[in-house]
Amino acid sequence: MTQATIDATTFEELKATAGAEFVGELVDTFLAEAPMMLEELRTSLAAGDAELFRRTAHSLKSNASTFGATALAGLARDLELGGLDPVRAAAGASLDVIEREFTRVAQALTELKHA
Repeated sequence: MTQATIDATTFEELKATAGAEFVGELVDTFLAEAPMMLEELRTSLAAGDAELFRRTAHSLKSNASTFGATALAGLARDLELGGLDPVRAAAGASLDVIEREFTRVAQALTELKHA
């Protein structure tokens, strides 16, 4: 992807508004909770639970947007709006893509937190 992993302006505005220490805590919480959300997407897909899938994708989208992780937020939005059927039809490939993007986001947020 050519897009920045984290939008610097969004992240800096968050730090200016909430404070660097609190943003660090938010980052830690996101890094702990997002993998559970990614697993919940897979679980709800396997169970055919469209509502849980949509809600989880929505939460991931909102959380990613908070930090300026626009690509991750966009991927989560696509899952939220598209529902289970396209993900099933592609044998879960979009979940693999979103997990790879989360890995990039996690690394970038960890670096920004310590910068």
